[in-house]
Amino acid sequence: MKIRLIAAATLLLPICAVTAATPAPVQDLGTGVVGSDSDRIARLERIIKARQQAEIDMQQRLDALQQEVLDLRGSTEQQNYQINQMLQRQRQLYEEIGKLSSQQTSTPAPVANSNAPQPVSSGVSLSETDSYQHAVDLVLKERQYDAAIPAFKDFISQYPNSGFADNANYWLGQLLYNKGDYAQAKTAFENVVNNFKASGKRADSLVKLGLIAEKSNDKAAAKSRYQQVVNEYANSAAASIAKQQLAAIKP
Repeated sequence: MKIRLIAAATLLLPICAVTAATPAPVQDLGTGVVGSDSDRIARLERIIKARQQAEIDMQQRLDALQQEVLDLRGSTEQQNYQINQMLQRQRQLYEEIGKLSSQQTSTPAPVANSNAPQPVSSGVSLSETDSYQHAVDLVLKERQYDAAIPAFKDFISQYPNSGFADNANYWLGQLLYNKGDYAQAKTAFENVVNNFKASGKRADSLVKLGLIAEKSNDKAAAKSRYQQVVNEYANSAAASIAKQQLAAIKP
């Protein structure tokens, strides 16, 4: 009996050795497909590459959305600047109309049959007021822009120290700028910047000087003017547009 068991064990040993030496098949638990290690690695690499490509596509979409937000923000700042300009001009017109009305009412009417000299108003003379009002009316009422240019020039020449002189120079510069005469427009805006430090039109004149410099391909001068606006009028609408123009100038 012992001899038979020993013989049987001897016969089973090679079979067990062969069974142990044969590797078990590799099975992909996710698909139920049997494959080698290299197949599994290839599939994993394809999955990783697909995920990486998806992340790249997502980042590109995010970048595009961020750029759209920046563009919209720039457009909003531009529109806000234009709206503020319109509101500022309306307030200025109301102030000018009020000033004209008060000056005209303060001028005494002539006394009949009197040879005595009439008192003169301490403010702006009536001829000065009429001259300025005539030039403004050519722009706002009659839309005769070409005729308004010599009218403002005449006013500035006759009344260089007038309380309206800064506005007259700005009007003149704007009319010349719109006409494409940048050399004369530059002179008018520089008059506002250099001679009327407290003028409400000084910041806008600096912006216009920057735009004229850009049109003349003088990037250094343009940057200098825009930076001056940012430094001296940090919280103004003019500073917002100056920052936008600075960012748009390519080095």
